[in-house]
Amino acid sequence: MAKTFVVARNPDPESTLPYLLQLPVSGRQLILKSRDTWPRTNKIYCHRAEEWPDSAQIIEEVPIRSCVRRGVAIDLVLDRARENRSQFVFTTIQGGREGIFWQSPRTTRKARPGIRVPTRRAGGLTDLVILIDTRERYPYRFAKQQTETRRRALPSGDYGVELDGEIVATVERKSVADLAGRLVDGSFTYAMAELATLPRSAVVVEDRYSDLFKNQHVAAGFLADLLAAVQVRYPSVPIVFCETRPLAEEWTYRFLGAALKFSEAEADADAEAGSVGAGWVSPEEGADVAPPGKPRAKRATRVPR
Repeated sequence: MAKTFVVARNPDPESTLPYLLQLPVSGRQLILKSRDTWPRTNKIYCHRAEEWPDSAQIIEEVPIRSCVRRGVAIDLVLDRARENRSQFVFTTIQGGREGIFWQSPRTTRKARPGIRVPTRRAGGLTDLVILIDTRERYPYRFAKQQTETRRRALPSGDYGVELDGEIVATVERKSVADLAGRLVDGSFTYAMAELATLPRSAVVVEDRYSDLFKNQHVAAGFLADLLAAVQVRYPSVPIVFCETRPLAEEWTYRFLGAALKFSEAEADADAEAGSVGAGWVSPEEGADVAPPGKPRAKRATRVPR
């Protein structure tokens, strides 16, 4: 299957969506009807097409650098200098029907479509439970955050969240002194290896990055080099410096809330993966496959045909 993004004119005179899009996702070709050829000023509504018509007039074909489904969205990166990054967000609109919105970084900055910015509760969750490892001696209490805490032995990290009985995200807490010692003796790499086995994990440091250079027992820059090497080795586990303990506690709360919410959306998408959906065409067999997911209902939107 060619890794190209194809835009064509929709030959159907009765359709209010004048363009067709074709992109490869998970070994299949996703075919969509679209209002425009690229989301330049506003997000674009899209609708599934059952098949690619032979009479479609191709406008452009662009090589694809990356096309990956992540939860309820598909991230598309094209191999060209401009207008190369976009995202297809799958949601549910009025009447329980599927809605697909195509957006770019520019349109996202303008309107933030379909995204709820949390104010007090992390990720908007009303029942967030944070697990605290039983070996954590002086744990965060999350007294100022709206969450419940429970003590439990975690496979890695000091704080975590679970979904359907499985740990889906953890956070390892460090002071800069503890981090420096573990970097020097090499034990930090083992902790990072354990964190990397989970879907989402992170390390939060209760100090500034500049404090690494104040250590009097090692040469300047030595700890920074060790830390950089570990981060390159385990790129899926971010290491975040949060200046103070209260800020690190707040960041941990927000990270775990966001991770749980994303994991729930992924679970919803995976649950739909076995159902048949129009618009997913196999290049070899012409068979339909499942849509990328069915998240929670959003605000009502008129659906063109």
